[in-house]
Amino acid sequence: MPKASQKKSEKPIEELSYEEALTELEGIVESLEGEQSPLEDSMKLFERGQALVARCGSLLESAQLKVQKLVGDVPVPFEDESE
Repeated sequence: MPKASQKKSEKPIEELSYEEALTELEGIVESLEGEQSPLEDSMKLFERGQALVARCGSLLESAQLKVQKLVGDVPVPFEDESE
């Protein structure tokens, strides 16, 4: 995700869906890994990335709580695909 278009369309983090936050986070990681940017720009990207990680974690936790309410206290086993 190019920085110029990222800044123009940058939504507040609390308004992002999980998919939007994850996509933006992936773009930030690519940007930080791929190009040499001034330290200040890299720090801003890193800070936004940290906030996006927190947003994704919060949304996943919320989804987990909703699933727990739907299934109750009964654990739902997942099949082990390695067998």
